[in-house]
Amino acid sequence: METVEKLKQWVQESDNIVFFGGAGVSTESGIPDFRSVDGLYNQQYDYPPETIISHSFYKRNPEEFFRFYKDRMIFPEAKPNAAHLALAELENQGKLQAVITQNIDGLHQMAGSKAVMELHGSVHRNYCSRCGQFYSLEDILAKDGVPYCECGGVIKPDVVLYEEGLDQGVLQKAVSYIRHADMLIIGGTSLVVYPAAGLIHYYQGNKLVIINKTVTPADSQADLVITGKIGEVFSQLAGV
Repeated sequence: METVEKLKQWVQESDNIVFFGGAGVSTESGIPDFRSVDGLYNQQYDYPPETIISHSFYKRNPEEFFRFYKDRMIFPEAKPNAAHLALAELENQGKLQAVITQNIDGLHQMAGSKAVMELHGSVHRNYCSRCGQFYSLEDILAKDGVPYCECGGVIKPDVVLYEEGLDQGVLQKAVSYIRHADMLIIGGTSLVVYPAAGLIHYYQGNKLVIINKTVTPADSQADLVITGKIGEVFSQLAGV
């Protein structure tokens, strides 16, 4: 495929690559995009997913929030796929400077990536909303229903819910990495969730690559568009 050859060439020529990814990076690890509401979902839940994972719903109905959260947003058996592994290898080679992700699954770190900006937080970090005590994902899974701390406070996952703002420190670091990148690869995201989707505007180079299964609003701005599964595309980068 001619486009993948061009991608390979650009990766070989670059040493300041930044990757920005969304849910599509993890679907090949068996983690569904929660927005794809199936028939099973409609039988089990009375509210749309965006409502359930909003801050106000979490405060108002924590039982239903955690039922959805544990059922639809935590996948402890998931393993990194070819995309995660290829990105970790590019970082190891000194080519990739940072991974910026909208995902909360921690698969980039599991694959070996170290410079990971988690825009929407992580299921692996959980804190008591009263005393601040840290809890791991395993701690949360071991508790039935709403997880409570020893002090009696609710343990909240360190994930950004609807109605909550992004961590400004993480956002600023992401902007800085993108601004200084010589190559920006965007993968597995429809680029419709803001403010994350707006990060693309900070890129100032001429190697903007978009890899996605469907068209995105930014395709016309890209220097290279590859339509396909990101894991399959990245598996062809082996040995670059």
